[in-house]
Amino acid sequence: MDALDILTDLENVIPYFQPIFSADQQRVIAYEVLGRYRSEGNIISLGNFFLDDQIPEEYKYEVDQLLVQKALELSFELEDDVSIFLNRDADLLMYRHGEPFLQELLAFEKRGLNLKRIVLEISEGKYKGDFSQLDHLLQYYRTYGIKVAIASMDSDTNFLERISQLNPEIIKINLGALKSNATSVNYTDVLFSLSLLARKIGATLLFENIEMSFQLQFAWKNGGRYYQGFYLHPPAAAFIDRELQKDRLKEKFHDFIAYEKRKLVAIYTAAEYFQTKVQDILGKNKKANYEELFVSLVKEMDQIAFRMYVCDEDGFQKSSNIFKGESGWYTQKEYIQKNWSWRPYFLENIFKMRVEGKGILSDLYSDIETGETIRTFSIPINGNDYLFIDIANQYLFENDQLL
Repeated sequence: MDALDILTDLENVIPYFQPIFSADQQRVIAYEVLGRYRSEGNIISLGNFFLDDQIPEEYKYEVDQLLVQKALELSFELEDDVSIFLNRDADLLMYRHGEPFLQELLAFEKRGLNLKRIVLEISEGKYKGDFSQLDHLLQYYRTYGIKVAIASMDSDTNFLERISQLNPEIIKINLGALKSNATSVNYTDVLFSLSLLARKIGATLLFENIEMSFQLQFAWKNGGRYYQGFYLHPPAAAFIDRELQKDRLKEKFHDFIAYEKRKLVAIYTAAEYFQTKVQDILGKNKKANYEELFVSLVKEMDQIAFRMYVCDEDGFQKSSNIFKGESGWYTQKEYIQKNWSWRPYFLENIFKMRVEGKGILSDLYSDIETGETIRTFSIPINGNDYLFIDIANQYLFENDQLL
């Protein structure tokens, strides 16, 4: 649609509202404002209008400001604890140094709108301006209680850098790439890492574009506090009952919790199984050297493991690797004296094994050399040394509760 058609018919520029639900309350806690245009009975998204580089900024600003005004007028119908997410492209936000936008918000504040309810959702993937100026403006907005959200990862390689620069209160993750349960482990691992980062900096995760049940489960499992998407409710011209999805979300969360509990039981049972099995082998080989110990271990764990080695408590490898290749098991002496203390959780797990006096089954991770998803079972074998047994992906696949 031609931009002039919109600019000469602003009466039909209207806000739509997509509800955002919280995990802790299972109800609507916010609405994202989306731009729509009403034409001959059809409702058309204004997304392309705002993304069109050929349209002058002052035109975009005029339409955007009108949407903000109309949305905030309607927001007085909401309860005081419901937030309003306002989308702003970074370039548009910097229009006239951001002052007209702030003055518009302050005018509504005088009428009783608490600006702590405003969440400014920044989309700045294409922003070429000075980030220090953008950061300065956002800090200025924060003095009025306005919160900042950074929108979506997608394929943007600078996303983590921008988080550290802008320090948002909310990180919004687009689950559009999570279209099936077969999505790569790498993708899910990146999102898990992002959830850890959010926790470290005190940010809240909001997952958007949730269209299926397993995406909601993924968001829940990966630290998402807020959820948004057609699976829960599409954008609409009117606000909805805050409790609309409460019973449904409660039921879903019960299912997710039950599933995770079953997995935890399976992992605990597997750890106990490996503990008993390996401890029995160790007991029968008390006087054996490591090479002799590996021979016994291979006989018992040929269909379970693909790599074994021994390290001391500081992470220095005391033995060769014994590795299962296509033609069988063989020794890799070049690994002797390599140090693995740099690996995440290595020293923490060593200390845990020392205190508890038993083995640990790791979480899932991608093996550096094979690229396969594996787990590692580690166990103390004497005062200072620890045996590490890498569990083959095939075994995990056959016991899929461990995946």
